[in-house]
Parts: sequence; C-alpha cells; structure tokens
Amino acid sequence: MIDIKNKEFISQVKVFSGIKIGSISPTDIDGFLDFGNKLFIFIEAKYGVSSLKGGQKLALERLCDACQTDTRTSILIITNHLAENDIDVGNTIVQKYRYKGKWFVPKPIKLKDAVNKFHTKFVKEKNT
Repeated sequence: MIDIKNKEFISQVKVFSGIKIGSISPTDIDGFLDFGNKLFIFIEAKYGVSSLKGGQKLALERLCDACQTDTRTSILIITNHLAENDIDVGNTIVQKYRYKGKWFVPKPIKLKDAVNKFHTKFVKEKNT
C-alpha cells in the first residue's frame, strides 16, 4: 500500500448541508490523475456490483467529456471492490470506462494495469 498523507482525515464524513439547489447536490470523485495536461483519468470505485447512477453518473460523464480536447485525453474509469475496510484501489477491477463520449467494457483488468496502459498509449507514445 502507498503511504497516505494525513490518513486521519480520510475517515471524516463530509457534510454538504446547505449546498443543494432543487435536486442538485455535490458528488465526489474517488481519484484523479493528471499526466501533464495530456491525460486526465477520473476514478470512481463502487462496492460490489454497484454502478454509477442518476446525478453522479451524469455529472461524471459530463466532466469527463468536457475535459476531452484535441490535445488532451480524458478517461473516466469505474471499478468494483469487495473491501470492508481500506480499499487497495489499484487492485480493484475495472467495470467499465468512458472515452470520447462512449462507454467501454474491457476484459477483466486491475485499475493499476489499465492506468499504465492508458498512460503508455496517450502520454508515452505521444512523447516518442
């Protein structure tokens, strides 16, 4: 496992009282990677067979799609885990990913391996 800075703050529940307009309220992102403004990877880890639903799905799809440009690749990855305590997110299994406005379901792959593949394809290959 990676050493986590300020681990004592991770267990704090964030309450967004007063930040709701109509049915719109904040959502979260479990992880974000920025590879030199060339590749953005958004990560959402779900427990069991849960998937993105409703407003969270729409918000993350819109964010991912809006960040896709001619010079930047943007990918949203949804992973699944069965952890009851700490989650080793790198070893979670990719359920699906979004790229250029479309969803894809890959063959079973761990998140860390998928991130490495995307990094190689969209950052390393462009630099060679």
